[in-house]
Amino acid sequence: MVSSMPKKRQALVDELNNAMRDASGLGVLHSQEMARRAGISSSDLECLDVILLKGPLTAGALAEATGLTTGAVTGLIDRLERAGYARRLPAPADRRKVLVEATRAVGERLMPLGLPMQRAVGRVLEDYSDKEVELVTGFLQRAHQASLAAIAELRQMKTSSMREKFGRKRAKRSR
Repeated sequence: MVSSMPKKRQALVDELNNAMRDASGLGVLHSQEMARRAGISSSDLECLDVILLKGPLTAGALAEATGLTTGAVTGLIDRLERAGYARRLPAPADRRKVLVEATRAVGERLMPLGLPMQRAVGRVLEDYSDKEVELVTGFLQRAHQASLAAIAELRQMKTSSMREKFGRKRAKRSR
């Protein structure tokens, strides 16, 4: 792809994109290790984090936030309940609906696993002024919104046309 950006700007953008990819990859590895220690899958841990960040959610809202089907979310909630990390409760506004919330076990068993990363990031942030932290936070919030839009666009792409374009066939599952 040819860019109309000045070379210096393009180099900076490329460096930032590479740093974000590196950070994202390390985030995945960190999540996988936390999940392994917690006895759940990394996908389940990420969905549990959505529940923690957004508060109690309906299964439908969790499905929408994660891009999972409602059927997959039902299985996810079942697994989190069995592990003791989530529970279902009636929605106060509509008792026909069920909310999913995190349990105290999250704070007791999972939060300590995140402390090394929190301390490491805290040490890095000590070198930045409040204004710089506000700038980085604003960037990450905007990047989050841009990521949601990119995910939505990716989901709209026709898989068959992508396979044709790149000559790849869907891998068959071995039984």
